[in-house]
Amino acid sequence: MNSWAKSLPVAKSKADLAYESLHRAIAEGDLKPGERVNMDELSRALGVSKIPVREAVKRLEADGLLVSRPHAGVTVAAVDVAEMRGVFLAREAIEALVAELAAARITEERLTAVEAVQADMRAALANGELTAMAELNSRFHGLLAEAAGYRVLAELTDQLLLTVRRYRVTAPLDATSWETVAAEHEALLVAVRARDPRAAADAARLHMRSQADQEPTV
Repeated sequence: MNSWAKSLPVAKSKADLAYESLHRAIAEGDLKPGERVNMDELSRALGVSKIPVREAVKRLEADGLLVSRPHAGVTVAAVDVAEMRGVFLAREAIEALVAELAAARITEERLTAVEAVQADMRAALANGELTAMAELNSRFHGLLAEAAGYRVLAELTDQLLLTVRRYRVTAPLDATSWETVAAEHEALLVAVRARDPRAAADAARLHMRSQADQEPTV
């Protein structure tokens, strides 16, 4: 069984914890698009019965992350590469709005947290730790989305970032591309620090367009 699957601590419900464990494994690429999910192995690896695993799988099917087919079992949903153009267009619109609102509303505490994530990204790049970059990138944008002050924007941001991360499993960024991401984050942070909503929105749009332009398929 994959190393990500470990016995679950006693907290929340077992179905919730199974869901979170599977969701994280899909987001991080430990469970890859098209990979079959063995329910019996999952139950044993997570140290729970099949019932909470089934509940978690049903939730992930509703999220579009797992697919269940007769006689084929449960597999990780494939990423529709043709839809990635729409994902980047949606991110451009949402990230611009998030940046605009965050520049006007962000607290010093949250700004410090975003800057810490940016510093972690720089450190990971300097050390060649590219496997850490996707998670750090998600945290950077997630914190800004929370600073915008609307739960729906945070949820949409998370959903779109998850789609991009799953896409990155088969189309990973190299060090040069991640360096571009980090530089674009810094430009965005300059505007947010200055509490300049218009400049922050513009920086976010440029960031998303730059990322889309790097993708040969979108």
